[in-house]
Amino acid sequence: MKKTIAFLLSLVMLLALCLSAQPVALAEEVTVTDMIGREVTVTPGSYSRVVCIGAGALRMYSYIGDVSLLCGVEDIDNATLAERPKMFDSVARPYVLAYGDVFAQLPSCGVGGPQAQAAEAEKILSCEPDIVISEYEDVEKEDALQEQLGVPVITLKSGPGGVFDENFFGTMRLLGMIFGHEEKAEALVSFIQGERAEIESRTADIPEDAKPSVYICGLGNWGTTNHLMVGTEKYIVFRVANIKNAVTGVEGAAIQPIEEEKFVALGEDMDILFIDAAAVKNIKPLYAEDPTMFDTCKAWQEGEVYLEMAYNAYYTNYEIALTNTWFIAKTVYPDLFADIDMDAKVNEVTQAFYGLDLAEQIAAAPASFGGYGAIDTASFFAG
Repeated sequence: MKKTIAFLLSLVMLLALCLSAQPVALAEEVTVTDMIGREVTVTPGSYSRVVCIGAGALRMYSYIGDVSLLCGVEDIDNATLAERPKMFDSVARPYVLAYGDVFAQLPSCGVGGPQAQAAEAEKILSCEPDIVISEYEDVEKEDALQEQLGVPVITLKSGPGGVFDENFFGTMRLLGMIFGHEEKAEALVSFIQGERAEIESRTADIPEDAKPSVYICGLGNWGTTNHLMVGTEKYIVFRVANIKNAVTGVEGAAIQPIEEEKFVALGEDMDILFIDAAAVKNIKPLYAEDPTMFDTCKAWQEGEVYLEMAYNAYYTNYEIALTNTWFIAKTVYPDLFADIDMDAKVNEVTQAFYGLDLAEQIAAAPASFGGYGAIDTASFFAG
């Protein structure tokens, strides 16, 4: 009996050894089409050294990817460096608020920033990445960079609709597939789509004659702007929130400048005025030179001027673009959004994007001026 048991135990051990000796299945290579139409061969779930280059690339990677895999960071995102682009330091960039301590420990993969619009191959190579995530949307240059680096270069894109754009959703799903986080990517896309649907449903039945006329300005477009850079009738936030735009008949892009004369002419039709926080630093000196610049604006005279958070700072803060939509809808239609607390909403959104509550940190940024709210027209720009 003892011999039988010993024999059986030997068989079990031999079988275990045979099983443990089986080769582990390797991840398979696949060909993906990145967001500018390039076909790139990748091995999903296999990457351990990631570099992100170009405006918005690191931010979008941070929504889906594991920041512990980063092996280099652009200087603009490393707040510990003395010599680096600092034009966005006063603006809340939630991905830096969330992961700035991680970025600070990484070597440079390039300068980055609006004034450095080119990949720095030597610095990228020095970080020894096994994949590069890029926001340089030029097919020939991306192909050349991939050839030079010898690793996959994946190009991202968001599109004119920003956080609500199908290209942004495609970017999230592409990142999810490459880094083995498909469920995370799909959850974020579903969350954003659900937020849009909720805002649209609350505002769907407002009669046209019950809508106030709204003007939004100071919107970023490769740099900070002023009261003449506006959202036109194509502006996605107003379309989602079913808002009547004071700016009509302007052809072209959803965000573009208008003439001073048009601003003055529109003044009596502006029931509500929104100013993007990033534009305050440009509007203040203009106001100091001419304190009458808003005198023709009905909203200014009636105290209906509001501050949204800066949503462009080294490209789009997509989570803030979403919370701005809620704030604008709540401000224009207060009765329909009386249950929405903006601090709670900001935390809900940043939880979906990062798993973190960031409302307090966003409001504390110098260029946030305390967060969402009304502007005291008697003192805000005078100080």
